[in-house]
Amino acid sequence: MLALPDDIVTPRLVLRLMEREVVDACLAGDLQRAAQLLGVGIPIELLDSPTALKYAQAQLDADPQYRPWSVRAIVSHAARTMVGHVRFHSRPDPDYLRPFAPAAVEFGYHVFPKYRRQGYATEAAGAAMDWAQAAFGIGRFIVSVSPDNTPSLALAARFGFARIGQHMDETDGIEHVFLRQVAM
Repeated sequence: MLALPDDIVTPRLVLRLMEREVVDACLAGDLQRAAQLLGVGIPIELLDSPTALKYAQAQLDADPQYRPWSVRAIVSHAARTMVGHVRFHSRPDPDYLRPFAPAAVEFGYHVFPKYRRQGYATEAAGAAMDWAQAAFGIGRFIVSVSPDNTPSLALAARFGFARIGQHMDETDGIEHVFLRQVAM
């Protein structure tokens, strides 16, 4: 697979920025057009929970500088298809994170069910944090995880995240807030 300039590349994955036109095509239900624009297959499962796409669309409308932080397809080199997505919730140091960790950035990820338990979330999360640190000097990362999401709690522990609080998410209910600080 040919890498694009904004791609984040790992040994098994490409984290490909889903440009606004791709997001719009997905939300319109035109996965064929979106796949053509993205350059890889997009499973129908993406539309089962389009929250990240709707969020990206709203963030890009509100702040065009959000673009590099927006949703990225997690693409398997071997399968040449999207296996999930990863995104930062904002640009670094948003107002809502300052009570938890100034100068931090929050991210989240989703791997489609048939691709879970293959290490894709771990590889994508590590690559996204490495990119943010290398490209923008970010050393503080936040993840919010439901207390019953055992795989995501394990991922947070694997990267050395420490629980620093909790909050009530409108959609997902109570979530624990975790912080990872990287030595700069």
